[in-house]
Amino acid sequence: MIAPVAVRAIVARDLSRAFRQKSRLLGGLARPFMWLLLVGTGYNSIARVEGAASYQAFVFPGVVVMAALFGGMLTAIATVYDREFGMLRLMLASPAGVPAVLTGRAIAATAIGAIQGAAVLVFAPLVMPTSAAQIAPAAGALILAALTSALLGLLVAAPLRSVENFAGVVNIVLFPLLFLSGALYPIENLPVVLRVAASLNPVTYAVDLMRHALQQPAEFGVGRSLLALAVAGVAAFTVTALVFDPESRFTGTGPARRSPPAPAVPRQG
Repeated sequence: MIAPVAVRAIVARDLSRAFRQKSRLLGGLARPFMWLLLVGTGYNSIARVEGAASYQAFVFPGVVVMAALFGGMLTAIATVYDREFGMLRLMLASPAGVPAVLTGRAIAATAIGAIQGAAVLVFAPLVMPTSAAQIAPAAGALILAALTSALLGLLVAAPLRSVENFAGVVNIVLFPLLFLSGALYPIENLPVVLRVAASLNPVTYAVDLMRHALQQPAEFGVGRSLLALAVAGVAAFTVTALVFDPESRFTGTGPARRSPPAPAVPRQG
């Protein structure tokens, strides 16, 4: 059973630590704005996307999801910090155990991802026509995108033993998730192999849901996108719970266990 007190404590601790790292928060916000203002402005003159008023308008839903993706996944680095410095073992010593730690971490990472995405979303009227009716569905799509990103980040962080490993692995995971999501260009014109990969990418459905919310042409239906995100979230949480172990009992890389002593052999004569 997940203990609410333990979950609240983990969420409060992670949020406090995240807001103390102001440079990381500002860096997370700078990335989507740089793409929107610098790359988007340049591509406006050479790129035309069917159904969108401009490239900036087309890319805006993807940039919002990008902010949530990077915010949610990178917040999961707290798990690697705690494992490396021994704090995770103390947290798991509580009766709440792994479910509370994962739930608290997922909620905190979702909150950070949603905040970073919301900071981009509020600029929607400057980029594209926006009505009040779009705000609520866009906020819902943003929360789902941030939650999926948080769970994927935990899945990446679960088996890792050091911060250096996380920094290397997370970039290998993040950029394919972003570039094969339809956030920056339509996936319908990609080669078949990449189109299949995009259809298996949960971030694709987060971007698609955001396009629906902002009333842009989308690749999939709302029901399919919601189902895909739900399946991806449950699968990521389940697999993370199986490999999330400070002693690496499931992966076999933990401290070596001592073999039982051999029985004493009586002396002859």
